[in-house]
Amino acid sequence: MLLKLLWSYFRIGVMNELAYRANFLVQMFQSLFSLGTSLAGLAVVFSQTSNLAGWRPAELVAVLGVYTLMGGVINLVIQPSMQRLMEDVRLGTLDFSLTKPVDSQVLESVQQVQIWRLADVAMGIVLLVLALGNLGTQVGPGEALVFGLMLLCGAAIVYSFWLMLATCSFWFVKVDNILVIFQTMYEAGRWPVTIYPGWLRFTLTFLVPVAFAITVPAEAVSGRLGWGTLVGAVALAAALVAFSRWFWLTGVRHYSGASA
Repeated sequence: MLLKLLWSYFRIGVMNELAYRANFLVQMFQSLFSLGTSLAGLAVVFSQTSNLAGWRPAELVAVLGVYTLMGGVINLVIQPSMQRLMEDVRLGTLDFSLTKPVDSQVLESVQQVQIWRLADVAMGIVLLVLALGNLGTQVGPGEALVFGLMLLCGAAIVYSFWLMLATCSFWFVKVDNILVIFQTMYEAGRWPVTIYPGWLRFTLTFLVPVAFAITVPAEAVSGRLGWGTLVGAVALAAALVAFSRWFWLTGVRHYSGASA
């Protein structure tokens, strides 16, 4: 059901973007420019040093690859859908989702798709492939499975975090500023969280889960991941998915829509 809904909204997103092709090209250029400036930043850093807090150039390219890939997933469907959810709550139009014969959380989570963000996903994959080639790392089925699992856990953690923030709109009129804070903190994820001072590392790990979304998958693909971190990431993802589901259902019970 989820994949069917996502495919339906994906097709709608395609038709919307084709109606404004110039905008599509501008957004593609923006993505390429952002990637170019990030790579230029890495080049500047490694023109002065051979490693950054123990991270080699190819490993930081892997971090940037995961950052670009995860950012593409977030901006493809998570962020636009959560912003639409907050608008639906504010305007009272969430009624249309609650009265449909589909789980309302699922429907609200995939209702908005920005297809041009698939370019970010593709660029992230290319960066990861290049990083692996430079590292000379032999990625077997086991390593690929661990990386895929960490990437899935990271996506689940970020989705749950966004859902909880958006669900706060059931009680608060305006929560957009909170989302802006998350987006700002996410920018720090283009670098491994281990390079930051202790207080910021704690913030990016436990308050805003950037570390689990980006650094941990990058550690998996570069051979740095320990079993303790792996188990912790899986446990955190499961806990946040369950809690965000409970929080959503609690919010829905407090919802007063246009038909109330």
